[in-house]
Amino acid sequence: MPQTLRFTADDARRLDALVSRLASISRTQAATLIATGRVRVDGRAERSSFVPAVGALIEVDVPEPESRPVLAENIPITVVYEDDALMVVEKAAGMVVHPAPGHWSGTLVNALKGRGQALPQESDEARAGLVHRLDKDTSGLLIIAKTDRAHRILSKAIAERRVIRRYAVLSWGHLDRDRLTVDRPLGRDPRDRKRMAIVESGRAAKTDFTRLARFTSCELLRAHLHTGRTHQIRVHLASVGHPVVGDDTYGGGGARRLVGLPPKRQFLHAAWLLFQHPETGAQLEFRSPLPRDLHESLITVSEMPELIAHPDPLDYLAFYRADD
Repeated sequence: MPQTLRFTADDARRLDALVSRLASISRTQAATLIATGRVRVDGRAERSSFVPAVGALIEVDVPEPESRPVLAENIPITVVYEDDALMVVEKAAGMVVHPAPGHWSGTLVNALKGRGQALPQESDEARAGLVHRLDKDTSGLLIIAKTDRAHRILSKAIAERRVIRRYAVLSWGHLDRDRLTVDRPLGRDPRDRKRMAIVESGRAAKTDFTRLARFTSCELLRAHLHTGRTHQIRVHLASVGHPVVGDDTYGGGGARRLVGLPPKRQFLHAAWLLFQHPETGAQLEFRSPLPRDLHESLITVSEMPELIAHPDPLDYLAFYRADD
């Protein structure tokens, strides 16, 4: 069944441009929907060039999403732990986690299938084995279930907040205290569905931030997720005026060169993971040192030469201290 999206026009621009932005699709896709009668403005069909008045109701019937078989691809991935029930992998920045329109290949799931291993059958093939996700430009640790039973148990543990996930993040500016909790709901931004935003009708989202080091223009924080909403850390920090360094989407991309970050890179790394094994109940702990690009950026902003030789500057800066 097609999905009907309803928006209120928030500025006066061409209909195809408005539909493209509000429905998070390309302008070509928007024009196709308009031409085939799937878009209504106050109940009427209009041309792509039509400019709706501010406040007009725009209804878009979005067809069922395109699906394709997930291809097995020979893509190297870093496996930090593996047994018969699960894997823990270290995702590189720039890798999309699962196939979707615009990213049908080169994803982590393609790489997992390329290893020729069994993955859970109960979940969608495009998300087979995934227990949680990371944004494309976020690096770090991910849990992969290898059996249906492990997937159910680990997914329940995530939902019940029994999987501890902590991220290293560099944020612009300075918090006014060493510890900060942001407990505000998140949902799709009504003005741009490619973004998330603080939305009172959204899903509950809570993040604890602990300041580990203060530098001239930014700070190193440890972020502890209580929930795992899309873009949660990024939106929560932007909402308090301290976006993630390098985050173009939420206002932190400016002056990236001053902190030595490469293009399209944000300083956000899933560095610490603790959970119980779904079969044995044993407590598992995994740590992921900063990748080279983030390590070098931290040296640049900190002006601490002792970090150059340290194999894990997060350890040096007490990131792994279990005090909360």
